[in-house]
Amino acid sequence: MKSIHVKTIPASDKSKIKQLNKAAEQDRALISHCKFRMKGSLANRGVQLAAALLIAGSTTVIANPSSAQVVPIPKPAPKHRDVRISEAQRSPIITGATAAAPNPVIPDPRRNVPANIFASFDANQKAQAARVSSYLSSLQTLVGNFVQVAPDGTKTKGDFYIQKPGKVRFEYDPPSPIDIIADGSSLAVRDRNLATQDIYPLSQTPLRFLLSDRIDLLTDTNVVNVTADDAYISVTIEEKQALIGTSRLMLMIGAKDGQLKQWTVTDPQGYDTTVAVYNLDSSKKIDPGLFKIDFTKYPTGSSN
Repeated sequence: MKSIHVKTIPASDKSKIKQLNKAAEQDRALISHCKFRMKGSLANRGVQLAAALLIAGSTTVIANPSSAQVVPIPKPAPKHRDVRISEAQRSPIITGATAAAPNPVIPDPRRNVPANIFASFDANQKAQAARVSSYLSSLQTLVGNFVQVAPDGTKTKGDFYIQKPGKVRFEYDPPSPIDIIADGSSLAVRDRNLATQDIYPLSQTPLRFLLSDRIDLLTDTNVVNVTADDAYISVTIEEKQALIGTSRLMLMIGAKDGQLKQWTVTDPQGYDTTVAVYNLDSSKKIDPGLFKIDFTKYPTGSSN
């Protein structure tokens, strides 16, 4: 019968093996933590991209003192939707402190808005456009809630504050860390978690039409479509930029109460970001500090 020889491991080698096992466990924990952080970072970035698309409406160059960057466009194409507006959606949204969040009307992605700078409108269309212009010009302050629908269908909610001319603040509800702030000349997309913000010239964002002190849509913008039914008056504005392409802003006003209901920004690649607003208050006094862009706590730059 053969004898079995058992090799004894020296104490020094046992200590090294324990150290290696401990290091391996630490590495696995670190990898797991990094994956979790990366997942959260990507989720926040997705919300930030939707916010950037909302205010930029195109691959607008960021006004960064140190370096110029291009805002990336979300990669997944919007799902093909044959939207049929229900009676509940078509009914006017009643503003007030207790109003529930509306269900935004998502434009049909197959729509083909005529792009003609020489577009002519009949008397009714001109009257409807004038009504929208008069309403927008009459607003000096506006406070309320919003529901945003991103190009991939993701919904986020929050509060917004407008003080004309040129000032706005969008505060997204948690878990989104995003704020959008315009101080009259610049507009910042801020990430509170990362303590960073990207800066855009307000003059290059579609929101400037909502923030103008006074506006005549048919004179001051390139209106390409005006429609009206029992629920909404819709005015579509088109902008063409040589290096970027064509973007559109569609404003929707309640036909009965004449109040702002929603807007949709379409970027040059055809991606839509829709924002519906509710619980509107045009008499509330707003703290001017809400529109201050903090360049010390939130340095300018990309959060990549």
